[in-house]
Amino acid sequence: MKARTILVAIDFSECSINALEHALSIAQKAEANILMVWVARSESEGRLSGPDGQNQTEDAEKLLAELVKKYAWRLKTGKIEWKIRFGKVYREIVAEAKDSKCWLMVCGTHGTSGFEEFWIGSNAFRLVTAAPCPIITIREGIPIKRTLRNIIMPIDSTTESRQKVPMTAAVAKIFNARIHVLGLYTTQILAVRDKVDRYLDQIAKYLDEQDIRYVRVALETDNLTEATLNYAKEVDANLITIMTEQEKTAANLWLGAYAQQMVNHSPYPVLCIQPKEIVRSTF
Repeated sequence: MKARTILVAIDFSECSINALEHALSIAQKAEANILMVWVARSESEGRLSGPDGQNQTEDAEKLLAELVKKYAWRLKTGKIEWKIRFGKVYREIVAEAKDSKCWLMVCGTHGTSGFEEFWIGSNAFRLVTAAPCPIITIREGIPIKRTLRNIIMPIDSTTESRQKVPMTAAVAKIFNARIHVLGLYTTQILAVRDKVDRYLDQIAKYLDEQDIRYVRVALETDNLTEATLNYAKEVDANLITIMTEQEKTAANLWLGAYAQQMVNHSPYPVLCIQPKEIVRSTF
């Protein structure tokens, strides 16, 4: 079986190096390869001289080679490679993820360097919503040295909410982590609450069959982001898994998309998963 590939978006800022180190910790456990990708807006821009008189593409190549030399030893079974692409950053990252059939992407949500600003504002969320595979976003300044032990998986009444379960379970197995299945009730309507309960029952059965450790919790809330982050703080979470489309409540409509709130404000790494158009079976 071909080894999994984890794509890491690189702009050489501290934030993107932090994302690379996080990706390496996953690759070690998952026996995956690392593919670093740097993007210049155009080939002509890449040839422009930087402060030291060298063109930016040559500088990038040297820095990428240095990162390979620095981190290759951490992968006992996989390898670390790099590519340079030209064009719009998020489009080229997504295109490379498709071309390389990546299993996972990892990126920092803020990065500023002498090369380019990657993940500021809406550009980060465009990448999240366009990604062809699950993507972990890590805000600048978030340390990732701790072992992944607690994964928060919020579940609401949408069908799409359950689609995060298989990938979350796969990550939990790799790290022998505990999943916190967090049922979120956003209404007093019994039919909607019953739907959440049925989903929680299905998920519990699936995790039991997969022999994955979990706890089941239910909360009342009118703000999905706030409830999820507060619970994550209580249990000292290492990762939160979400869908890029989630249940809408009055509070979330006022504050912006749930996924965008989470990517922009979570003090924990966030694993974002694109919903499939039709999923009616139980995983």
